[in-house]
Amino acid sequence: MTFEYDGLRYIGSYAPLFVHQYSQAWFDFRGKRDRYADYFRNSIIATEVHRLFCIELGTQFSDYSNDLWGITASDSINGYVVWGGPPAMGPIDGTVVPSAAGGSLPFLPQATMRVLKTIKNGYGTRAWSRYGFVNAFNPLKNWYDTDVIGIDTGITMLMAENLRTGFVWNTFMKNREAKTAFERAGFESYPADYKAEQESLEARTR
Repeated sequence: MTFEYDGLRYIGSYAPLFVHQYSQAWFDFRGKRDRYADYFRNSIIATEVHRLFCIELGTQFSDYSNDLWGITASDSINGYVVWGGPPAMGPIDGTVVPSAAGGSLPFLPQATMRVLKTIKNGYGTRAWSRYGFVNAFNPLKNWYDTDVIGIDTGITMLMAENLRTGFVWNTFMKNREAKTAFERAGFESYPADYKAEQESLEARTR
């Protein structure tokens, strides 16, 4: 399904941000496209749209800003919630989910790294534990999760390494099955450079 937000068009669904992350933790979609889209580029745009959405929510929840944003399915003060947007889904209440930015590191490196640094440096041991970021926190309600959930910490670690070295992508894509899957799904390689577009999108709200 095609969505449009603030002049940006992308393929998405009525689902949290993680749908753009987990599909790309292992499979390397960079420089590949089928007849519908370049899905790496599509996720860059979807992440930017989510960032803009959260920043606009700052009028309702004062903790959301260009330095602190990100909502995806997570714990909350009222238990587990499937939330995100746009369009808004779930009872959004100002909760911040570190893996929303962490799992999107390769898509918007500067913008997502800024969020993670804000969380670690600004909220200390309340949001950063021995095992990494807590699953979620809500500074407006002074609520900080006590859980660190493996699947969310995992996507952050995988995407951090993919941004840093591409190791996970490069290793996984050596598998014959992965290459065959791309071929049978109709993907073709093409020269793609995402850096200029990433920087342009990230500059919109610096």
